[in-house]
Amino acid sequence: MLKAYFNAKAAIWDETIAEKDTGKLTDMAGRLAIEPGFTVLDVGTGTGVFAPFILEKIGPKGRLVCLDIAEEMLKKLKAKRFPGNIEYLCADIADTRLSEGTFDAVICYSSFPHFRDKLKSLREARRVLKNGGLLFICHTSSRTAINDIHRQIPEVCNDLIPEDEEMYRLLSAAGFKDINIADNSSSYLASAVKPE
Repeated sequence: MLKAYFNAKAAIWDETIAEKDTGKLTDMAGRLAIEPGFTVLDVGTGTGVFAPFILEKIGPKGRLVCLDIAEEMLKKLKAKRFPGNIEYLCADIADTRLSEGTFDAVICYSSFPHFRDKLKSLREARRVLKNGGLLFICHTSSRTAINDIHRQIPEVCNDLIPEDEEMYRLLSAAGFKDINIADNSSSYLASAVKPE
């Protein structure tokens, strides 16, 4: 059902739903400890709203893998033809079938609330990260604002960002350390590290 919902929204996503404030996207990218040459997994990439900002940070020697469950979203992203070392994967973050220890960073921009099994998804994110790899769960709105929007949409009304205590619990249970959550009126960022 979730896949069908996002496939149906793909055609109008950029015009009606996606973040249009490039300043907010630039600011968020600047807060992520991503370096040139990193290999990054962008989970729930959708139409690639955040992809060019990641590509700019990782540079020409970096590699970006854009993952989404909705093939229509990926089609929209591919049509944008962003320059850089970019690959596309239609899969569920709960079961990516990617090799263990592949990525320097996993980014979940505006996607985490939609993960059906959040703990399983976080464990898979940890598995595909290198030791010392970074996880970022981010939104360019506050937790309250995101949750309020989702509660008004029947198809995603239960797709919420957990309270801080629950997020800490989930990330810890998935095997992450150095967990940090910053939630304010304009953004949400949870970060964590896969132990060495």
